[in-house]
Amino acid sequence: MQPFLPLLLPFNFDRPQNMIDINKIPSPCYVMEEDLLRKNLELIKSVKERAGVNIILAFKAFAMWKSFPIIKEYVPYSTASSVYEAQLAYEEMGSKAHTFSPAYTEENFATFLRYSSHITFNSLSQYERFADKVAEQKGKVSFGLRINPEYSVVDTDLYNPSSPGSRLGITAEHIGDRLPEGIEGIHFHNLCESSSFDLEKILEQIELKFGHLLHQAKWLNMGGGHLMTRDGYDIDHLIGVLKGVKQRYPNLEIIMEPGSAFVWQTGVLVSTIVDIVENRGVKTAILDVSFACHMPDCLEMPYKPQIRGAYHEPVDGLPTYRMGGNSCLSGDFVGEWSFDKPLLVGDKIIFEDMIHYTIVKTTMFNGISHPAIGLWKTSGEFDLYREFDYEDYKNRMS
Repeated sequence: MQPFLPLLLPFNFDRPQNMIDINKIPSPCYVMEEDLLRKNLELIKSVKERAGVNIILAFKAFAMWKSFPIIKEYVPYSTASSVYEAQLAYEEMGSKAHTFSPAYTEENFATFLRYSSHITFNSLSQYERFADKVAEQKGKVSFGLRINPEYSVVDTDLYNPSSPGSRLGITAEHIGDRLPEGIEGIHFHNLCESSSFDLEKILEQIELKFGHLLHQAKWLNMGGGHLMTRDGYDIDHLIGVLKGVKQRYPNLEIIMEPGSAFVWQTGVLVSTIVDIVENRGVKTAILDVSFACHMPDCLEMPYKPQIRGAYHEPVDGLPTYRMGGNSCLSGDFVGEWSFDKPLLVGDKIIFEDMIHYTIVKTTMFNGISHPAIGLWKTSGEFDLYREFDYEDYKNRMS
């Protein structure tokens, strides 16, 4: 029996003229298609122009900087949540970042200032800690506050920034009637791969609780989670919602920072079966990739990806398999999928839509550095074995 090798299959079955040759691609490998990327970028740019808003790329979802020359043809700005992401914005997007971090330190704040055009504080205590810097940077960096409307349409707690006791954003009861001195903007992020109707619901709550502050601000950053490139997303409704906000608050510049939308359904993760094992009737295809190491969202959310050529749910009477990662973690598997014929060692397994929130988690998610490594010696001395820096982050994203 010949291996299950989906040669020359299109990334997008609606566009059969666009083919790839799996034999030319190493395994494992993330593969993004330029035509599909440009299709998303064209739509995003059209929303930006029709609504009169500013849409920027969120690095936490996608930071493959060698593709930035393409992205910059449509969108010149980006958002960062770490010093590494901010530096990457400056170096590879050629513009300073719109920065938000849950917390800044005395050690890294100067670096954020160097690479940021906008900086948002997560708490009033953070603002107070750096209030002197806010005053010094007036006219150079625009500062904002992240708010928490205590309302969300996100069902998965892992991705819900307004869950009870959330560490993200300032609630209405704490912020008062006036924006603090030097604060020019308001930021919220309460969506996750959501619709324009979800955005409309969030805005109703924000205007109810924070509307008085919106009249005082210069900009409103609506964060990410706007999945405008998803099939069926109501673009006209989104344009209407955004124009409505601009009409009610003509003083505001509207900023949106989606991540997934930029690279939604633009590429795949190619893998290969290296073994097939069976235990109590359960067949598992062991791959040369790992869910724990390369696709952690599949275990964290949890989330079951589409596999090209497979039935997403088991079908009675057809060969059915779990997909197993090649790590020693017992739970490094996801399943089950059915196939029209049995799988063999050497078959290619192609996971669809694996560019957003996947490549970044294979490296340093959000640009957060790995901890240093060292040994405390019996002599009472510390031997530092290894520290990680910006180049480690950037090289892993190249």
